[in-house]
Amino acid sequence: QVQLVESGGGLVQPGGSLRLSCAASGFTLDYWAIGWFRQAPGKEREGVSCILGSGGSTNYADSVKGRFTISIDNAKNTIYLQMNSLISEDTGVYYCARHWRSCPPGAPGVAGFGSWGQGTQVTVSS
Repeated sequence: QVQLVESGGGLVQPGGSLRLSCAASGFTLDYWAIGWFRQAPGKEREGVSCILGSGGSTNYADSVKGRFTISIDNAKNTIYLQMNSLISEDTGVYYCARHWRSCPPGAPGVAGFGSWGQGTQVTVSS
């Protein structure tokens, strides 16, 4: 019933850009916040960014601040992550998940997030 489906990943050169999409269905987006996360091979899953379902507030991990932008299109029930100036350290599987009502303060961690999507692979390489 509740679904979050990531798409838009792929292979991109360093310095390039990519836009990821998270399609939400089966729930009322306004009651939730949506976070983007990533996981590189052999590393823990880390929070990247979070946005309120209303679109009124966002946060970012320090590692992506100034390069990534999270946004939401409520008419399409879709959350986007625009990734610019990509570097090799951005490589990993990117996931979206939901958190009740609000984004945790600071860079989002995994605590309190659920309904994880299947992920989409982002590879930054020459």
